Amino acid sequence: MDVTGRDRERIDRLMGALERMRLEEYLDHVSNRRRMIAENILYGACRGLGFTLGFSVLGALLAVLLRGLVVDNIPLIGGFLAEVIHAIEARM
Repeated sequence: MDVTGRDRERIDRLMGALERMRLEEYLDHVSNRRRMIAENILYGACRGLGFTLGFSVLGALLAVLLRGLVVDNIPLIGGFLAEVIHAIEARM
C-alpha cells in the first residue's frame, strides 16, 4: 500500500488530535472497573453530603425568617406560622 504525502499529513494530524485528547489515558481509566466503582461511590457520597448540608442551611434560614414573621405578628398568617414553628421546635 502506497501512502502519499497528503495521506501522511492527514494521519499525522489525526495522531496529534488523538494525543491531545489523551485517548489512551481515558481508555485506561474507563477499563478499570474497580476505580470507576470507587470514584462513583465517592462522587455519590459527596453529592449526598452537599444536598444534605444545603437543605439544612436553607431550612434553618427559612425557620429564622418564619420566626421573625411571627415576632412581627403579621395578621392572618401569624397564628399559622406560630403553629408551624411550634411543631418544628417540638420535633427537635
